[in-house]
Order: sequence, then structure tokens, then C-alpha cells
Amino acid sequence: MDLILQIEDLIEKNGSDFELSKLFKAFIKEYKTSLGELFKKNQGKDFLVRHTKQLDSIITLMYKTTLRRIFGNYLPMRSSIPIAIVALGSYGREQLCVHSDVDLLIVYEKVDGFNSELIIEKFFYLALDAGLKLGHRVHETNDLFAASKEDITIRTALMEARFITGSTLTWHETSKELGRIRTYEQKEFILEKIKESQERRKKYPTSMQPNIKESVGGLRDSNFIFWIAHTIYGVTTLKDLAGVLFSDEEYKEYRAALELLFRTRSALHLITNKQEDRLLLEFIPEVSRLLGFKNQQKMVTKVLEAQWRISNFTQIFVKKMVRPYIADMSQLGNFRKNRLSRGIYKIDNRIYASYNLPIQPLNKLLETLVLLEDKPYHFDAGFLRQFTYVKISYPLQAKTYSLLKELFKKRYMYSFLKLFYDAGVLHHLFGAFKKVLHLPQFDGYHHYPVDIHSIKCVEALENIKEPFIQNLYDEFSNDEKLLLKIVTLFHDSGKGRVQDHSEVGAKLIAAFTQKMKLKEEEKERCITLVKQHVTMSNVALRENIHNEKTLYKFMSNVGDVKNLQLLYVLTYADINGVGDGVYNSFTSKLLRELYINALEVAQNRQRITDASKRINSERRVAKLQEFIELPKLLQSKLLRVESNLFFLKHTPHDIIEIAKKASKTKEYDFSIDTQSSLVIEIYRKIPLNIGYLLASLSHLDVASMEIFTLFDGVKYFKIEFIEHVDESETIHIENIINNAFDMSKHIKLKEVSISEDEIGIDCEHSLTHAEVTINTQNQKGLLAYIMECFEELGINIVTAKIHSTKHRVRDSFLIEKQNDICNNVAKIYALLTLRSGEQSPPLLR
Repeated sequence: MDLILQIEDLIEKNGSDFELSKLFKAFIKEYKTSLGELFKKNQGKDFLVRHTKQLDSIITLMYKTTLRRIFGNYLPMRSSIPIAIVALGSYGREQLCVHSDVDLLIVYEKVDGFNSELIIEKFFYLALDAGLKLGHRVHETNDLFAASKEDITIRTALMEARFITGSTLTWHETSKELGRIRTYEQKEFILEKIKESQERRKKYPTSMQPNIKESVGGLRDSNFIFWIAHTIYGVTTLKDLAGVLFSDEEYKEYRAALELLFRTRSALHLITNKQEDRLLLEFIPEVSRLLGFKNQQKMVTKVLEAQWRISNFTQIFVKKMVRPYIADMSQLGNFRKNRLSRGIYKIDNRIYASYNLPIQPLNKLLETLVLLEDKPYHFDAGFLRQFTYVKISYPLQAKTYSLLKELFKKRYMYSFLKLFYDAGVLHHLFGAFKKVLHLPQFDGYHHYPVDIHSIKCVEALENIKEPFIQNLYDEFSNDEKLLLKIVTLFHDSGKGRVQDHSEVGAKLIAAFTQKMKLKEEEKERCITLVKQHVTMSNVALRENIHNEKTLYKFMSNVGDVKNLQLLYVLTYADINGVGDGVYNSFTSKLLRELYINALEVAQNRQRITDASKRINSERRVAKLQEFIELPKLLQSKLLRVESNLFFLKHTPHDIIEIAKKASKTKEYDFSIDTQSSLVIEIYRKIPLNIGYLLASLSHLDVASMEIFTLFDGVKYFKIEFIEHVDESETIHIENIINNAFDMSKHIKLKEVSISEDEIGIDCEHSLTHAEVTINTQNQKGLLAYIMECFEELGINIVTAKIHSTKHRVRDSFLIEKQNDICNNVAKIYALLTLRSGEQSPPLLR
């Protein structure tokens, strides 16, 4: 028995409203279950239209059922009942996605003989009880105009109104009101929508995990251009403007990009079973499968390319439509005064080009950029259009490379690179970018695809926020700044290949520097910097940067002092280009320490031992007035601290401050710093339950940890976390630290798994210290578990370096050679590879 017959049967038997809603609910649930199969056969806009039409039929049947319940067998003609049910939003556009809200407008007129409000109320109860996610508005027909003036959102929604069912007469009256709304204060509405769009695009930039609906180039950009077109021209579809506003080919490319976004968003809704519009990393494999892509990287590349296409199309043709509405005739003289060339103008650091200006030759456009004052610029859509449709022939002319070199010499080049990306010519001007165009990075670290990351790195290079690095950059010659900017743009250009991207990138930049006519020495520096562009961050974050063996190996790769200086600035730009907040105070400190230590190595021909470096540090400490003012006994105790590393890792001032606090410690003392990221310092004479402490704070990621034995039985702990915490949380953290001095406290850790091949033990690290490295899957409570293991084995950790990504950790622990530990490394392997919660084997008890 089909649904209509079941409804009729239930009405004839005078069934309850609950029973009716139950019938609809079961039908809707069964229908939604079938959407996966429908998607396999019909994707993109076709799938959305079919889904929309099915919702139309369900809503129409609900309305008819409501009328049958009220009027029984004596149904009036539907057009005589002054109610019209109208679809709005994506439903009105016939683009309703699986779990999107069903936006309805109910319009009615007050007519004697019909209780319209009662009919509408009963219809809504039935729809909501049946499980439809409704977003709805109810208005009298003559109230629509006033309502549209109250809120821009209402006016926007009314632009996409589509009649579903009810009175055609009421809909006719509604349509007249909608036409009146469309032509009312068009300029004010257009300006408001432009502002709204600009704010949205800033909030949802292009990223590795794009929002298919809201991001730059997402479906909302497509809606935006339609709203503008409908307001100005009254069109019901953007296709009506093909051949008028844009060419058929331009519309075809735009429409193909839109189709892919429709498919992607529908797939996201289906696999998550909710309204999910973000293409998160964990969804990519299943979305790729549903869309028929064998290669996940290719699928994401196509999505990012589609968003670029929609963004470019929207920017150019929205501006082309709205020019008459936003033109300020009082500025005409100002434009004439600031004309750069025929049809091209500069006003307040923004470059404009007339839409009536024929597309100019590439070199002429580049010459326009070269002649600009050296400052950041924004580019109007008219100028963007010039670069989007410029003709580029291959190979590029020598003149073109000469002009590009002049752009690289400028203090500010980021805005030009952004223009080239937005116009789709970046890979045409820099052939090395063809393989990395819209190329995603699935490492859980980078926030942007490769091309945008590279451009963001140049932006970071031009806006250095760290005074020490800025001073270093300012000391470079103009030629050094030029080669550094080229390297910064090209450092990741070798990605997207099977080979190591640093090696491939070195070959690509070698060819480009040839075109740029750099000197042979500069070319070699470029090659070295690209080959080593990840070396400095890897060493700083993963290795002991105070170990002379590490430093000499590092400098053997880097070369000379000049390369070290250039690499330091490049590394700063590279990390800052990854995404907001990735470069933090902890990273800054490590890089600077590595730079200073490596500089010392590079500037001394003879090898410098840890012992000699300690002597130098002691001398610097002893010269300070603060040290001289210390009691003689404390001076002696401080200089007898056994660890060389303690003197190498801290500044003379910090060494004295630590000694002062240690001398005042009775049982324990601690401090908490929340200014940038969370830092905990602990001084203790009594035992510290470090496993409990770390387990209690396992929701925060540890960046590094220092543990030094000082004097008088005092041990010093410093734990730096990646995250920032609010000052309000410090009381809770204080309680945890105080409780950590109760050795009976224990938190049951989540199960942790480490395999033997993920552990490295280097007993030849130095005369006094061994190194334990762990490269394993990132797991909650991992560090707390490791520390418990070390405590059980009686291992004294001097310092720990924690490096973690979303999926992996690479932790390094410097441990003291004591208790014959290096002759019993099997104990370390056995305990670390024991799953947490299992009983220790006899070997360890």
C-alpha cells in the first residue's frame, strides 16, 4: 500500500494527528535511507533537483492532508484557499542538500470564510512532527514588503522564492510584491551584500580543509553573484546572462566548478549523516570514493581548483554588474589625476582598470606593477580581469623575466603574487608551480595547499615581527634579499613528485635563477637553501641543539655563516606561512638558540667542547653583579652544578635566578606563567609524582621539558606547553601540581602502544649522557606513560624535547648515564613496549 492510500485510509478511519505524522515520518526516513543509492546514479545539480522535487511532493501531500483533515470530503478548490507555500534559500534554488534545513515561506490573505491561520498551524505541526527540519516564515501578502525592509536576510531569502503548492492567485500577488522588493533601494542592498561577502571571505579563507559552502569560492560566492544578478537584471538563473555579461565558455567553466562543489557537499552530508560542509581530512577518503576518484589528492586538488574558479568568476563579474551602482562621480577628477596609463588608475594603494579597456599585453601589465611605488597594494576586479585573460606565450620572453626580477627586488611583492594566484597565472609566470597548483598537503600540519603556503611565506618574509630576525634581514645586501625572496617562493615547488621535494626544488630553482641571471655564487646559495629548507626546523625541534656533534653535522649541511643567516630567516618565513599560531614563542626560542650555537661553531675553526663552552658560560655568570651579590656559599654551589647542559641551555641571568629560587626551597615551590603559552617551573626536595602530573595535564600538548639536579637535593623542572591557557585555569593547575607531591596519587592512563622499532637508544651520545628517541603514533597520555616508565627504571632525565603532529610524535630524552643503564638497555625496550596497564615482566620488577 503506498503512502497516499495509507493516508486516505487513516483519514477515513478518523485516525489521530499523531498517526498521520508517524506515517510521514516513516516514509521520510525510508526515503532518506535511499539517497545513497540515488547519489550513485545522479550526482551534482541533478541529484539536488531530484531531492528537491521529492521534498516538493512530500510537502504538497502534507498540505493536501491538512486540508482533508479540516474540510473532510468537501474540499474547496485549492486556489480558492488564500494560502501559498513557497520554497526559499537553497530549497528555492532547487539546490537543497541532504541535511540542509527546508526553508519555507507561507503567505496568506485574510479572507472571510477561511481560517488561514488554523490551516497553517496544522500544516506546520504535521511537518515538524514528521521530522522535517523546517526554517519557516509566515506573512500576509501585503506584509512582505515591510518585512523585507526590516532585515537584509529576509530580503535575500525572498529573492529565491519558488512556488510549491497552494493558491496560484495568492502566489501571483506574492510575485508582484517580490518584484516590488527587488527594485526597492537597489544600491543600498547591493552595497550591503558586498560588505557581507567581504566579511565572509575574510572569515573563511581558502584552506586545506575548505568549507564547501562558506569558504572563498564556495557555494555562497555562487549565491552572491546570483543575488546581484537577480537584483539588477531580474534573471531567475545566471545562465540567462551568458553572452551578455560573460561568454558561454566562461559560464561553462564556472558551471563545471559549481557542479563539483554540489557533488562534494552532497557526499559530505551523506557520509556524516548531518549538515557537514567542511571537507575535513578524515572525510576525504570516503568522499573521494563516493565521487569516483581513485586518487584522494587529485580529488582535493579539483575541489580547490573549483573554488578558485568560482572566486575568480564572482569577483570579476560582480564588479562588472555593480559598477553603475557604486560609481562615485565626484571621484572622476581624482581618477583622471591618478591615471597610470590609458584605462588604469591608482587610488589609495588600490589599482583599477576599466572594463572597457582591451586586455593589455603581459609585459605592459608587468611594467605597470614595476613602476608602482614600493608598498603593498590591492587590486580591483577590473585589473584582476586584465591578468586573468592576458595572453601568455611560451617560452616567456627575456623581457618578462627581467620584469619579474624587478618585482622580486621590491620590498613588497606579496600583493603581486596574490594577484597572480587570483588571476590564475601564477603557474604560467613561474613554471615550477604547475605541479603544485592547488596541491593539498595531508600532513596535519600545513593549513594551506602548496601554492598558497608559498605565497604566505613571502608575506611573512615581508612582515617579520621578531626584532632579532628583522635586524638580521636588514643587514642583508639587496642581492641577498633578492635571492632569499626567490628561495622563499620556490622552497616547496618540488612537491607533488615521487622524489624528495627538496632535491627536486633545488633543480627547479637552479633553472629559474638562470633565467633571473643571478651570479653563480648566488645560484649555489639558492640551491643549498632549498635543499636544506627543512633542516633547521627539524634539528631545532627534534635534536639536542647543545650537542657539538649535532651542531657540526648541521653546519656541514648548511655551509657557511651567510647560508646560516639566510636559512634562519627562511625558516622563520616558512613556519609562519604554515598557518596562524604555528610559529610560537617556544619555536622562536629553539630556532634562536640553534642559530646562536651554530654561529659559534661556524665562526670557530677549532672544535669547541661542551666543557669549554661551560667554562665560557661560567665566566659570563661570574661577571654579573647579581652573582657577585650572592652569598659565597651559594656561588660555590651554583658553579658546582654537575650538568654542563644546565649552563648551556640558560642565559647567565636565568642561571642566577634559578639558583636563588633553589636556595630558598624547603620542600617544593613552583610558578605558572600563562602570558604566551603555559609554562610550569617546579623546584623540589621531596619526590614529585611526574607521571601523575603529566597525566592530569594530558589534554594539553607538551612542547619541551627540562629536569636538572641542582644542589642541596633540589631538582628543577621546567615544562613548556604548546597551548595558551586562560589565567582563570591557573587555580586548577595549582591544585594538580600540589597533588603531584602525593606519591600515592595515580591516574589510570589510556592504553599506549609503542613498538621496539619505534625506539632508539644512543649510549654514545656523549661521555655523560645517553639519548632515547621515540617516533610513534600520537596517543593521549603517551608522555605520562613514558615518564612513569623512566621513574620505574630510576632513569634521571636531563631534558626532553617533544615534537608532535596530528598523527605522529618524535620525542627525544637526554638521560644521565647512571645505574649502569647503558649495559641494561633491554630493560628500557621491555618497559616502554609494554602496553600500559599490563603487569611488568620479572626482568623489570
